[in-house]
Amino acid sequence: MSRIGKHPVPVPAGVEVALEGRQVRVKGKLGELSQILPPEVEVVLEEGRILVRPRDDSRRARAMWGLSRSLVANMVNGVASGFEKRLEMSGVGYRAIVEGKILTLQLGYSHDIKFAVPEDITVETPTATSIVVRGADKQRVGQIAAEIRSFRKPEPYKGKGIRYAEEVILRKEGKKK
Repeated sequence: MSRIGKHPVPVPAGVEVALEGRQVRVKGKLGELSQILPPEVEVVLEEGRILVRPRDDSRRARAMWGLSRSLVANMVNGVASGFEKRLEMSGVGYRAIVEGKILTLQLGYSHDIKFAVPEDITVETPTATSIVVRGADKQRVGQIAAEIRSFRKPEPYKGKGIRYAEEVILRKEGKKK
């Protein structure tokens, strides 16, 4: 039995939910998201809550039950309050600048890296060595943050590179004579 799927998803004020067959549309102050759920689950909107139930008792239906409930909850939270990922850069001369919808990264290469930020995502640089990625879709925010991190992953000897703010880099000892 899914323990996550049992809990209903509360719909906060200012969020509109529309159910059209297997498709769930959620609209709020930060945008509009939609998701087509698997055929093994059914979704019901009652009393300001979204209930997700399996159609039968098969193993796949129970697996999709928890997944679908999490996807719906992430959509509701995303359009209500949004998601963010924080990245930190460490290294001599490593810098990030946002100009319009272009993120320019200086990462010790012979050239600057220019990254085009998608329309549904906002990227800010509060300091020259930190990047904040925000958006309504949790998957898109994580994907964009991972793409930015992939330009210079943190290395274990000096810890240089781009890392998530909460990430801990296990350091290695260098060569010995």
